[in-house]
Amino acid sequence: MSELLVNKVAESGILSFDIEAYYPKEAIKIFDLKQYLFMELILKEKDFRAALQNTDWEQYRNKYVGIICSVDAIIPMWAYMLITSYLQPIAKEIFLGDENKIIETVLIRELENINTEEYIDKRVVIKGCGEVALPAAAYITITNKLRPVAKSIMYGEPCSTVPIYKKKA
Repeated sequence: MSELLVNKVAESGILSFDIEAYYPKEAIKIFDLKQYLFMELILKEKDFRAALQNTDWEQYRNKYVGIICSVDAIIPMWAYMLITSYLQPIAKEIFLGDENKIIETVLIRELENINTEEYIDKRVVIKGCGEVALPAAAYITITNKLRPVAKSIMYGEPCSTVPIYKKKA
């Protein structure tokens, strides 16, 4: 007595969308202005320029670089520009913000650039669990991107979903 097992999920025509596939794969490095401040409070232009000239910029090669200041200090805008002028020929891309900000920015940009053609009038499940924590902004972005074209949008796994949107007939 052998019963044929049927994979109802595979036959359902549901497309699974994994946001994690768009997660940045490049290394991320943070440039913290804190180490360049006098007493962690003040940026002295002459000392700052000299310190930047002696910085090992190779550590940032082909990486996403976030510029931050981890202490409460007033940083003049030209300082960010000066750091960027050193990083621009070396880094993959430069951001203002920490690692989470970089991940969110890159992830949203990638999601906004997806071609939605294959999702037209399809039932789509946005994968809910993965190896890395994804920012809520990524889920907002993909819902915003797919809602105009998808027949329905669900969250979770194809075998257990939470309905999000269903196109009215």
